[in-house]
Amino acid sequence: MPAAALTSKSKRNASRPVFIDPTYAPLEKRPLPAGRPREWYITHNRRLKAMRLAIALLDSGVYLANQANNIRIRSMAEEVGIHPPSDITCHMVRALMRYSR
Repeated sequence: MPAAALTSKSKRNASRPVFIDPTYAPLEKRPLPAGRPREWYITHNRRLKAMRLAIALLDSGVYLANQANNIRIRSMAEEVGIHPPSDITCHMVRALMRYSR
């Protein structure tokens, strides 16, 4: 492909407006389903907490799992306003960051 074609194509894309998603409102919370074993609820809430922390770390610039040690994860939880996570939850945060690619 000629260089002129690439240049004209990139100029065309540069003039297009960039659409930015509006901030999302959180979904209305619903009660969890009844009748499950207690361990299911503990694991479910731990996964949600790990996801919130992984997102907060990614937003702050921590992109690699080996950069997210327990101290950094716990300090991020304090910044975000989440109770300090356990060692298991910290491990889940790193696993989410590792396998998200």
